[in-house]
Amino acid sequence: MNSRLKNSTFVPMKTTIYKNTKISYSETGKGTAVVLLHGFLENQTMWNALVPELSKKNRVITIDLLGHGETECLGYVHSMEDQADMVQHVLHELKIRKSVLIGHSMGGYVALAFAELYADSVKGIVLLNSTSRADSDERKINRDRAIVAVKQNYTAFVRMSIANLFSEDNRERLVDAIEKVKLEALKTPLQGIVAALEGMKIRKDREVILHFASYPILLILGKKDGVLLYDDNSAQIEGTKVQLTTFPDGHMSHIENKVKLQKVLLEFLKKI
Repeated sequence: MNSRLKNSTFVPMKTTIYKNTKISYSETGKGTAVVLLHGFLENQTMWNALVPELSKKNRVITIDLLGHGETECLGYVHSMEDQADMVQHVLHELKIRKSVLIGHSMGGYVALAFAELYADSVKGIVLLNSTSRADSDERKINRDRAIVAVKQNYTAFVRMSIANLFSEDNRERLVDAIEKVKLEALKTPLQGIVAALEGMKIRKDREVILHFASYPILLILGKKDGVLLYDDNSAQIEGTKVQLTTFPDGHMSHIENKVKLQKVLLEFLKKI
């Protein structure tokens, strides 16, 4: 049995081949197709606590993005467009024409790239601790520094990166959960980390989607998010119909605000 399923309540992982690259995904439930896209240094197991509830009335698909989890690397750079094309490959294989995309952090960038490339295939988007905006010049420099750092000391980089995703208030309270996240993150291959950093660095600004999308969009932000500053990122939805939900904690709302997040997602999906 796949070791990643021991504590899972949903179906086993499936695989498909995309451009000679093995892609790992799962699907469970029936109804509206809901695609869950994890973030940087994460994999589809991050959704384990949410899938059982979401799949009661929806067809839930989780995917390991390129270079993460059990999905292989495609190249030195995994652009958000590369990731979106891979997601479309999985959905085509499952004969899914339209879906709601829920993306955490980098997964949100992938969701927006998908929306740009396959606009007619989108029923709704949830940007969970994510942004439509491109990296600032400062952020791009930090991506390059991160690439150097992870090549110099892989384990130290991963452990430090994960700790910084949680609000300071929660780092002691959630010590066990944070350790589990770190252990999952340490399964991410070096090439996958570098390719994701390169891909995020060059991603396009897609704020225009928030203004003109014909489907509902929900933005979920953490007030104490040290990665995506709240004031900067809440400003991106001014003058739009995008719904905003604010949680009091950090970048990891699926852990820091798990119960409330589940309720918010279920309410959003009911309206679609």
